[in-house]
Amino acid sequence: MKLPKPGRLIRRVRTGPHMLAWGTLAPEAPTSIVVTSPDFAEGGAIPAVHAGDGVGDNVSPALAWTGLPAGTRQLLLIVEDPDVPLPRPVIHLLARLDPSRSSVARGELNREAQNTGIVLHPGSFSRVGYAGPRPIEAHGPHRYVFQLFALSQSLPLPATAKHDAVAAATYGLILARGRTWGTFERP
Repeated sequence: MKLPKPGRLIRRVRTGPHMLAWGTLAPEAPTSIVVTSPDFAEGGAIPAVHAGDGVGDNVSPALAWTGLPAGTRQLLLIVEDPDVPLPRPVIHLLARLDPSRSSVARGELNREAQNTGIVLHPGSFSRVGYAGPRPIEAHGPHRYVFQLFALSQSLPLPATAKHDAVAAATYGLILARGRTWGTFERP
């Protein structure tokens, strides 16, 4: 008798979107920023080239945005998976960007491609830089939410600061937010 893949057994167990930075950092912030990617359509499948090590090539997708409010001093980009069977979403990227930017190129958020104007912080499991989708096999489709926050001040934090410290430092500083999302599934 063939046993089902473990992912099937916990298919309904998920963190939930209510735990995303989108709703926990500044749920009342205006959603005036428009975030897009030429690499996947909003709500569409993320190509395997952007999937995590062992599943894909782990190349960060290109992103572009418009609608930053006046007074933006820094950008905070957080990529999360709210469909993991854990108490909180897995953070696939935590980065601060210079507000003069209106995009990032494909691969630019990978640790190896460190560029001026981008500070990469450790995400879940202490991974620094982009860590692409790599959901549990047979757990069903996972959403990957690319959230961009405009901050009224630069965060005076070292690159080693983890999510909780970065999140705490943003309190009262978020001027606006925007997001896009894609899905990835491992059958």
